[in-house]
Amino acid sequence: MIEKMALFAAVTLPLWNIPLIIRMIKRRSSEDISLYWTFGVWGCLAAMTPRALVSSDPIFRIYNIVNLAVFTIVVAAVWKYRKRETK
Repeated sequence: MIEKMALFAAVTLPLWNIPLIIRMIKRRSSEDISLYWTFGVWGCLAAMTPRALVSSDPIFRIYNIVNLAVFTIVVAAVWKYRKRETK
């Protein structure tokens, strides 16, 4: 039962990024989200991926894969909706 709950949490937790993505798309802006934070979080997730992929813990593997996939969409949305300064 504990493993099933952990697996559910591992898949569900990264999905909480979806409202953030939807908000950026609706507003067509990501100005309130720091690029440093976005790329910092993504970089840490990417750095953890090799260890997650060889881990014997399936919940850690699934969490890392789902989190990296969903957060990559966050990064793409932040980058796409970042307003460029024009001179």
